[in-house]
Amino acid sequence: MERKNDGKIKVGVCVMEKKVSCSPMEQILERLHAFGEFEIIIFGDKVILEDPVESWPLCDCLIAFYSAGYPLEKAERYAVLRRPFIVNELDPQYLLHDRSKVYEHLKLFGVPVPTYAVVRRLHPYEDLNYFAEHDDFIEIHGKRFWKPFVEKPIDGDDHNIMIYYPSYAGGGMKELFRKVGNRSSEFYPDVRKVRRDGSYIYEEFMPTGGTDVKVYTVGPGYAHAEARKSPVVDGVVMRNSDGKEVRYPVLLTPTEKQIAWNVCQAFRQAVCGFDLLRCDLGEARSYVCDVNGWSFVKSSYKYYDDAACILRKMFLDEKAPHISSTIPANLPWKISEPVQTPDAVRGRERGTVRIPAQSEELRCVIAVIRQ
Repeated sequence: MERKNDGKIKVGVCVMEKKVSCSPMEQILERLHAFGEFEIIIFGDKVILEDPVESWPLCDCLIAFYSAGYPLEKAERYAVLRRPFIVNELDPQYLLHDRSKVYEHLKLFGVPVPTYAVVRRLHPYEDLNYFAEHDDFIEIHGKRFWKPFVEKPIDGDDHNIMIYYPSYAGGGMKELFRKVGNRSSEFYPDVRKVRRDGSYIYEEFMPTGGTDVKVYTVGPGYAHAEARKSPVVDGVVMRNSDGKEVRYPVLLTPTEKQIAWNVCQAFRQAVCGFDLLRCDLGEARSYVCDVNGWSFVKSSYKYYDDAACILRKMFLDEKAPHISSTIPANLPWKISEPVQTPDAVRGRERGTVRIPAQSEELRCVIAVIRQ
């Protein structure tokens, strides 16, 4: 999407084309462009994979993040060569590929994580003198993990996660995986032994009442949260009439907002998604169990508006501080885009309500109560 600059700030989008073409990215880039202050430059797969970094397009601000097949080291060389402002720092993205390093880093920044231990094998089925397995618990470096416990591959790109159940509950294992059709987990009643073909993290199972919370930051001061049915429940994905997974908005507590701030700062990833476990083991606490890096909310106009406005402020503050980053009273894309009201959201899930061209949205309720 290259254009004559006309003094505009150049925003380079150096990610795989599959990620550029996803709806949330398109929505946010369209909003940034609508401000009229930015030139959006899409690098494209051919440039990223085949061309030397010296010939990559010049930009003032850079959106770059890892996905399958992405040459992260090459993007780092470009960043060193051209010194753009980077939304998500590149070097910390390597940490996200190792779940044990993610947990170590979270602990350094005071972010609560489940109690865990690491089993590393140099080759499959290697016997380890610090690891022992019994019917209802495993022991790692002298620390016992009683079933139910969770087994996760160290490799952050491997999403096959197992939960092992105790004999008093009938035993067996539940495998969690990325959604396949309407399934997100399967139960295997006869599997009792843990995997020994690689390196794994073992952690205590945290009861969450059947829900998972997904948190999405755009800068450390903004966090959008949604809840979904946990795959631990029955493995059946809840979908609405449009075929989308059903998610519900969640209000974060002050402590959880601080967690979001810390996660964002710890990995220097302004746009970052992570998983939050809300547990009540005698006292209500929240734990981070996964950090995904660059992630967007799906199907939320409000989020797209917020993300575009926050990214605009980041870019202007860094590259054009003389230009006011105050949010305009009338957002430029609102002229032609319907506002997503709560009724419209519920109606869209039922497939029955059309969103009117002109409507209002309740953003705040203030109550004064006297006795």
